[in-house]
Amino acid sequence: METTGKQVLSYKKGGSFLIEETGPDEVFTPEDFTEQHRMIADTTRDFVENEVMPNVDKLEELKYELSVKLLRKAGEIGLLSVDVPEEYGGLGLDKTSSMLVAENLGKTGAFAVSHGAHTGIGTLPIVYFGTEEQKKKYLPKFATGELISSYSLSEPGSGSDALSAKTVAVPSPDGKYFTMNGTKMWLSNAGFADVYITFAKVDGDKFTSFILEKGYEGISLGKEEKKMGIKGSSTCALNLDNVKVPAANVIGEIGKGHRVALNILNIGRFKLGAGVIGGAKAIITEAVKYAKTRKQFQVPIASFGMIKHKLGEMAIRAFVGETMVYRTAGLIDSILQNVDKKSPDATVLTLKGIEEYAVECSIIKVYASEILDYVADEGLQIFGGYGFTEEYPVARPYRDSRINRIFEGTNEINRLLIPSMLIRRAMKGELPLMAAAQKLMDEIISFSAGEMAYEGLLADEMRLAADAKKVGLLVSGAAFQKYMDKLESEQEIVWHIADIAMEAYAMESVLLRVRKMARAGKDSALYTDLARAFVYDAIERVESHAKAALAVIAEGDMLRTYLTAVRRFLKYTPVNSAYIRRAVADKLADDDKYAL
Repeated sequence: METTGKQVLSYKKGGSFLIEETGPDEVFTPEDFTEQHRMIADTTRDFVENEVMPNVDKLEELKYELSVKLLRKAGEIGLLSVDVPEEYGGLGLDKTSSMLVAENLGKTGAFAVSHGAHTGIGTLPIVYFGTEEQKKKYLPKFATGELISSYSLSEPGSGSDALSAKTVAVPSPDGKYFTMNGTKMWLSNAGFADVYITFAKVDGDKFTSFILEKGYEGISLGKEEKKMGIKGSSTCALNLDNVKVPAANVIGEIGKGHRVALNILNIGRFKLGAGVIGGAKAIITEAVKYAKTRKQFQVPIASFGMIKHKLGEMAIRAFVGETMVYRTAGLIDSILQNVDKKSPDATVLTLKGIEEYAVECSIIKVYASEILDYVADEGLQIFGGYGFTEEYPVARPYRDSRINRIFEGTNEINRLLIPSMLIRRAMKGELPLMAAAQKLMDEIISFSAGEMAYEGLLADEMRLAADAKKVGLLVSGAAFQKYMDKLESEQEIVWHIADIAMEAYAMESVLLRVRKMARAGKDSALYTDLARAFVYDAIERVESHAKAALAVIAEGDMLRTYLTAVRRFLKYTPVNSAYIRRAVADKLADDDKYAL
């Protein structure tokens, strides 16, 4: 089963958005979905509405049999097998299809976690790193839900610093098995999983990935964690007491478990971004419906300016997040489309392709999860006191949203990763980032920095997006000149650089999408205004981050020179964003849902 008719995009280097121009025809957007993409989205949406949402209260009672039943129903219609190769009983579809499933499951909260833990981190280690025997044994049963998988990386003393794990695996003298001891934490699906993808150090120092099965002697589970949100998902500790694991259950190579963990996390971050945008759209729909029916002072609160501001801003952010997700899906699919799935090195090339966009995956994870938190918070606020009760439909997503800034590497860790990955690529000669930064610095010192000329729709905003990138290069270059290889320890500066990069990616993505829509003849007046409102808010955030970082990096005349450059780049006149948000809110009210 292959996705046909999809726009073919040219390959672009990961992170190159910071130093290269991109045209509207070079990005993949939701308007480019194929019929098969839409069918997958519709199938997922129908499953969610007919099977999952009627059972969300029961799922929170943690009745394992219901979770398993729903996962197996999902398996029956192909929702567990999108990422599983066809030769092992899967559909083997593109990453856009996988994102569409994740997005449309997003509103289910806890069930989305159960599904994601099984199909993502619980399945992909075997898809990408498993032996032929492991793939034949597990993947067909994962694809149907006959076996449910989970994943265990964290430990009581190691979360973000996963490689400091204490769980050990000692090989037997005959090499036939390993004896494993330790405790793993935060296993999603643990209570009903049949398989645990687990990490341990062989001989105490070789970080390695293993497949464990439920029936192995010495395995026990801790009690269910009493979580603040995602209560309908099972989360337990995994206790390992002299567990004998067959040597055939090593995933990948001994001592190379970090490759498994990091590659799977890249995909997990990306899928989480798609899921939370789906959750945000669902909250917006509930908030709109309520605001239209709730009356105060004899009029619906949807007519109040401050409520319109909230609804408009919620929708704008969701639209931008969606745009970033599918732009990135298009990038990954573009690099994978030439991989021969039957070639011996297909897995290596696939992983290399996904890793190429690790920066964008981290951006998506952070930016989208914070969009959801904003939407959940303002959505509850629109409901007022009723929103704070479990009787109304925003309390659960409000509780559920918070975990997403912790899942798949905390947002703090991902903020550190974004600049460090970019710098590492620059140092390897894979991305001419330093040359671009140095050229810009020389131009600033000589007061000769020029401006790119843009024409047509949103020309001023495209210039601002380009200038946001220049500001990011300015701050990065100044920071690197001062701190060199010690920059990573200056976390406050790195955080600001990461946020500038994220805002630049967001700004450019939405501008390119709207320009592409206009070229295709789609009525884009509202979308043009939407993009404009977002850009002028984002550029203020860029300016704030730049000033904060530069104040740490420099002082005196040098700081004044840098700040003068920032002001020169970020020249703009604010737009009437209140009017734009009102117009977006009015469209939501007319549609009675999020339908941008």
